[in-house]
Amino acid sequence: MTNNCPHCQKPIYDDDALLCLYCGESLSRDVGVLGKLKYYRPRIIIALIVLLIVSAFVILIIR
Repeated sequence: MTNNCPHCQKPIYDDDALLCLYCGESLSRDVGVLGKLKYYRPRIIIALIVLLIVSAFVILIIR
């Protein structure tokens, strides 16, 4: 499936691209939850790991 860049109108063949290969502008695509983990702040991943460890500790204490 081919999409065009909204700025330069050149074809974009990569469905996962966030920036245009030709002009470098944003393609204004929704990234989604998994995409945010892949492309954005590593703090989200660290926060999820810490939350998982804390919840595992609380479950261990309750038992």
